[in-house]
Amino acid sequence: MPVTETEAKEAFIARVRAHVGERAGSPFTARDAVNQAMIRHWTDAMGDTNPVYVDEAAAQASGRDGVIAPPTMLQAWTMRGLVPPDTGGAPTAGFPAALAELEAAGFSSTVATNCEQTYHRELRIGDVLTLSDVLEDVSDEKQTALGRGHFVSSRMTFTDQNGEVVAEQLWRILRFIPGTGTSAPPPAAKPPRPRPSVNRDNAFFFEAASEHRLLIQRCASCGTLRHPPGPMCPDCLTTEWDTVEASGRGTVHSYVVNHYPQVPSFDYPLIVALIDLEEGTRLVSNLVGIEPDAVEIGMPVTVRWLDAGGDVTLPVFAPA
Repeated sequence: MPVTETEAKEAFIARVRAHVGERAGSPFTARDAVNQAMIRHWTDAMGDTNPVYVDEAAAQASGRDGVIAPPTMLQAWTMRGLVPPDTGGAPTAGFPAALAELEAAGFSSTVATNCEQTYHRELRIGDVLTLSDVLEDVSDEKQTALGRGHFVSSRMTFTDQNGEVVAEQLWRILRFIPGTGTSAPPPAAKPPRPRPSVNRDNAFFFEAASEHRLLIQRCASCGTLRHPPGPMCPDCLTTEWDTVEASGRGTVHSYVVNHYPQVPSFDYPLIVALIDLEEGTRLVSNLVGIEPDAVEIGMPVTVRWLDAGGDVTLPVFAPA
């Protein structure tokens, strides 16, 4: 008698669930003890200013024996690193085994769904953690917005150098078949333009642009205008300079139309033009409000202001 779809699914999930209760390889002991240097790196990166993590006196004043580790650093101590130690090969039971079964059946995409940590005691300097990872559950097939899939749960138990359980973590992911979701993913937001490299020589230009003012650097000695800005006049070699505010009017000296390679933050075809400003210098910018076939050398243009994302405003040019 032919096997029905329901029977096939039941047989499949039974095969995957056979790994429930298995441990994903041998327990892994952290390569380093809980230490102050790693704690300081963590608190600096996270902006956590709680003194009990870095100040012995503050920790003791709070009733503790000494500095403690931030609880949410739990997994950091047992991460294997970019060059993991040789532990006898990749685990082939428990969580990895269930994922391998699911991937072979087409459930190839992964999204993390939740992480629940339980802390039994605070970690102190010198503690050495050992991690044991056991597959806890594999759900029936679920229909989600991302696709048809199974939720896979793993329970990680952290013990100290004395074998005492100090924390637990329940980690759950969804393994799903791509393209089987109930709704199309929202269109990706257009990323902002790459930020310009701002330094002491050109900061004035971008600060003025944020106010919709087009400033050109001028030599304070000989009056030569120059763009892009620089620390020294190429004519008289002085380092003294001031600025002049340009009218924003000019003409197209030259241009190219960029088609490829395409960067998502730009609109194509992209017209890149060299503009002769009426004050007597040039700058590179984009032409907007015109089709590439309509651009002509010498055509008059005027400045427009483009919000490039964040606090960046850039001058672009359009037909006058």
